[in-house]
Amino acid sequence: MSLLNQKTIKKTVSFSGIGLHNGEISNINIRPSEPNSGIVFKRTDLSKNNLIYPNFNNVTSTSLNTTIENEFGAKVCTIEHLMGALFGLGIDNALIEIDNEEVPILDGSAQEFINKIMITGLKISDAPIKIVKINKKVEFNEGKRFISIEPSKLSLDIDFELKYNNPLIGNQQNKINVYEDNLKDIFDSRTFCLFEDIEIIKKNGLGKGGSLSNAIVVQEDKILNEGGLRNSKEFVNHKILDCIGDLYTCGYRIVASLICSQGGHYLTNQLLRKLFNDKENFSIIEIQERNLPHTLINKSLLKSIA
Repeated sequence: MSLLNQKTIKKTVSFSGIGLHNGEISNINIRPSEPNSGIVFKRTDLSKNNLIYPNFNNVTSTSLNTTIENEFGAKVCTIEHLMGALFGLGIDNALIEIDNEEVPILDGSAQEFINKIMITGLKISDAPIKIVKINKKVEFNEGKRFISIEPSKLSLDIDFELKYNNPLIGNQQNKINVYEDNLKDIFDSRTFCLFEDIEIIKKNGLGKGGSLSNAIVVQEDKILNEGGLRNSKEFVNHKILDCIGDLYTCGYRIVASLICSQGGHYLTNQLLRKLFNDKENFSIIEIQERNLPHTLINKSLLKSIA
């Protein structure tokens, strides 16, 4: 069996915690799944019509999180950190059972998902993986904010720029190779907000479960969290984590070069909709070891699992 074959987890992994936006406790079980089944969410609190597929066309909200919904109105919110963890670990197939509407925020990053799944380990099947290969450059702009994706040979490069009118956050930029670089700082970076925005967020019915234990709060030039930042680029690194998770709503890993300035869930989703609206923009390729000597799984994580 090859590392270029599809992977799932070896046994069920469970998580429990509060939802960042609805403030309710939810429990999830990530279960092993068969090759070619993909990532599927199942709302166990609903008796029927409870399967939701994390596809970009099923994204119904990008307001401070990514929400997916099926044709019957069943939804799952804040999927991006878990999806980013699954992407980074190279997990192609999994059934995610959840008993509430929102994935638990845990510590505001993807690290707890990564750590527990790594302890459980991965199961490699005999089915080859598939990847999305970009054939033509596609871009989406909204004022000064933009995102673009274009062809790359064997990597997924993400170049992300963050611009905030705040003296502490300011402008941050980072560029990573998702399949080759050590992404510990990416997966360990927490969601964040400005102190002055909290009241507005809550008036909009969001952020009910937010606290200093699951989000960085910035007040002018101070970080209110004890211990400060986990890494010097934690703000932009969290945006990259969100981007990775949102990219996985295309269903496969991607070989591409992506550049984004001041983006977020909305821009990434709009880019995917535009990209896949024209078949000339992309190809879906079945990968076997003889034609691509590359794991398409983050190597630094793979070494930790072994």
